[in-house]
Amino acid sequence: MPTPPLTVTAWLRWDALEPLLPPPGARVLDIGAGTAAIGSFLAHRFDYVGIEPDPASHAAAVERIGSRGVVRNMPFEELVPVGDFDLVCALEVLEHIEDDRAALAGWVRHLRPGGSLIVSVPQGRARYSEGDARVGHFRRYDPAELEGKLRDTGLADVSSVVYGSPWGNVQEAARRVAFRLRPSEKSREERTAESGRFLQPPTWGVRATQAVSVPFRYAQRPLAARGVGTGVIARGSWPSE
Repeated sequence: MPTPPLTVTAWLRWDALEPLLPPPGARVLDIGAGTAAIGSFLAHRFDYVGIEPDPASHAAAVERIGSRGVVRNMPFEELVPVGDFDLVCALEVLEHIEDDRAALAGWVRHLRPGGSLIVSVPQGRARYSEGDARVGHFRRYDPAELEGKLRDTGLADVSSVVYGSPWGNVQEAARRVAFRLRPSEKSREERTAESGRFLQPPTWGVRATQAVSVPFRYAQRPLAARGVGTGVIARGSWPSE
């Protein structure tokens, strides 16, 4: 499988996400697939269905996934709940949705009994900055808050992990300054739509971002164990019948 051009941050997210995934062959729904950078990893391992409402990102995702899965171009709310997936994941999506509780309640309806929901979001409500506003975020999340919202949907065995420091701290500081100096005049909807394509590396840069990420992937693990990170991933299980 060709390695997709993940950003350094996405490599750090994948490092934290991979141990949480189900065994190969599971049926997976990827809500907000973006250009399917991480989705291409999922499609290689699972029976993959992606949902991406932005037409430009959807086209890139279809090309990247190829025949290894399905990527549909449709709004999230139009996906009819079927209760058919072992895993529903929404990576860097929930922070873009104003009514996050309603979104979570809708997503868990796609789970089979015993299936899992995994969401990743920016960590730390107090860290909200110009960088978040630039890509259409409504908020960031503290881990306990995110876990509570997953439990409110009926999910059990909820837990979370943080990731991203120290790389994410430097990146966020740089973006905060850059976007303070050059704010976007686009609407929140436009900023959200393009967020999956924002600052993505070119295909020829895949080896460079992967190489740069390696020391930071090792550096983030002891920090994550102490609860230090710029992102958080939460997982919960839908009760078995």
